[in-house]
Amino acid sequence: MSSPGSDEHALPSGWVLVVGAGLVGTSVALALARRQVVVHMQDTDPLHAAVASSRLPRAAPESASGPGLVVVATPPDQLAGAIAAALRTYPMAVVTDVGSVKSKPLSDLRAQRGGRPPAGLDLSRYVGGHPMAGSERSGPLAAAGDLFEGRTWAVTPHEESSPAATAAVEALAAICGAVVVRMDPGEHDEAVARTSHLPHLMAALTAGRLYGAPAPQLALSGQGVRDVTRIAAGSPQLWRQIVGANAQALRGLLRDVRRDVDELLVSLDSGDLRAVERLLESGATAAATIPGRHGGPAEDLVAVTVTIPDRAGALAELFEVVGSLGVNVEDVRIDHDPAREFGLVEVDVAAGAGAGLAQSLRERGWAAHR
Repeated sequence: MSSPGSDEHALPSGWVLVVGAGLVGTSVALALARRQVVVHMQDTDPLHAAVASSRLPRAAPESASGPGLVVVATPPDQLAGAIAAALRTYPMAVVTDVGSVKSKPLSDLRAQRGGRPPAGLDLSRYVGGHPMAGSERSGPLAAAGDLFEGRTWAVTPHEESSPAATAAVEALAAICGAVVVRMDPGEHDEAVARTSHLPHLMAALTAGRLYGAPAPQLALSGQGVRDVTRIAAGSPQLWRQIVGANAQALRGLLRDVRRDVDELLVSLDSGDLRAVERLLESGATAAATIPGRHGGPAEDLVAVTVTIPDRAGALAELFEVVGSLGVNVEDVRIDHDPAREFGLVEVDVAAGAGAGLAQSLRERGWAAHR
């Protein structure tokens, strides 16, 4: 993996075509439109295309010369076909995509092309991409022009990609506000299997154990189970395609998880909990290796828990007080007390600021503790 140089590249001349008016495709269009780039939308669902287009500024008419850049944002099982269609339809355009798996679409494109490249399928103009941003919500109305701000955008040129095409896709990511990371397609798929696809499957497995649970048990659900299961709310149809497309990279990771679960069962059956402790220690150690903001080292944070009344404006009052104390909130979690009209807010702050913040909040009448 390597990061590109700092030189900025401009987008190819002409307008940009986004194929696929879902959350990510429409967000790309909105981000480009904010920079006065002329964008047009296509989608197999005319309603999605119309809704996405209605959120863009009035665009200039499409030029007969075609777009300079095509961004394919279709579901995973349609990527290769849509990329091939764009390469053939727009022979002067650079083509990229925003799919979460890179090796399979490239393999499918090469299979379509056969042994030698026929006219209209010039893979030198294709460079894959994957913005690491999204939401449990879907569709053009969920899109946002700032969705990619500060997020990583993997750019995955292959052996045939031209330098100009790679530069164009990196320019697209930079214009959308993302941090560009250049990776090999296979390396990318291994990385997202570990950091995105496996966690989603683990969230789904955990959430699945809640199905059919008695209501009194579910009433004990706290922020922990919400944190672990939040991403399980993603579209099952979309994630079926993602998991299927990246099955090769996921198999080894799932076998590792199965081995760990088997060791846990043996440990529980024997009453010797050393394997449990080893697993917990390795998890805590590995969690600390997750990069912090802007790809820097993990930050040492502490949580300060504050009780607030369940009424409009209470959260804003809390943040105003924290801000007036000069403390930066790195993360926040909210949990409602089902038995009372109160909420519990956990704010993550730098470890050195935690004790002072809790004390200052108590002095101002808030119930707060580390």
